Amino acid sequence: MKKLDIYQFFGMNALRMCMGIVVFILCVIFYDILSKGAGKISWEFLTQMPRNGMTEGGILPAIVGTCCVTLITGIFAVPFGIGCAIYLNEYAKDSWQTRLIRMAIRNLSGVPSIVYGLFGVVLFVNMFKFGTSILSAGLTLGLMTLPWTITASEEALKTIPNGYREGSLALGATKWQMIRTNVLPYAVPGMLTGTILGLSRAAGETAPILFTGAAFFLPALPASINDQFMALPYHLYIMSTQHHSIVKVRSIAYATALVLIGLVFLMNLGAIILRYHLRKQRRE
Repeated sequence: MKKLDIYQFFGMNALRMCMGIVVFILCVIFYDILSKGAGKISWEFLTQMPRNGMTEGGILPAIVGTCCVTLITGIFAVPFGIGCAIYLNEYAKDSWQTRLIRMAIRNLSGVPSIVYGLFGVVLFVNMFKFGTSILSAGLTLGLMTLPWTITASEEALKTIPNGYREGSLALGATKWQMIRTNVLPYAVPGMLTGTILGLSRAAGETAPILFTGAAFFLPALPASINDQFMALPYHLYIMSTQHHSIVKVRSIAYATALVLIGLVFLMNLGAIILRYHLRKQRRE
């Protein structure tokens, strides 16, 4: 066996081992949550209001609150993020100002979520007078998701060959016509992947909504975006660490975690299906 083949053999097996370890750990975690929470999952658990300090009833307000906040996050983060990415990649010149902006965006991606929560309190709750509400929490999560969306969208735009742009411009199209017809349709699947990953992260965050609108026990659905709300991640945090009867509600906490995982999975599954159809249309 040649020396190069030996390196390739050990390299590939090392990569397979790393993948196997990660998959094994994920399976162990999921099995633990599934085995301890699946027995509590029922139609009543998903559709009823909480009762008796959340020791009875269901988690419908938490599911609805999480969906509402994630929706507002997407409405705020996706258009601004994609627009910023288009400007940086297609219009902005390569200068030190542009490089500084990109560096700032990437640094913002690593800022702890609790910092965004405190900033959201100052900006949306106090300055804009939105109060502790779904709107304040959604906008705060939108700010947190924005750097992810910009970075993922810009990377998707960079994968489009320059020939697509040059061919369109050579035929007399304007810059925006070229972007709209020859760049965006091919970049959307990649943009969609990064956007859904950012929204999935936002749906599972606790710290930003802790300060901006989440409540532990609200036995009613929110009437508007200006109301406080229940959310699955904050609900899970309280049930696991702060509840007055942690042992009694432990199965509810595991079931809540399972519902949150299922919600994130459905979001990613929807993105995969949509991305597949978009790519299929491009091929046709």
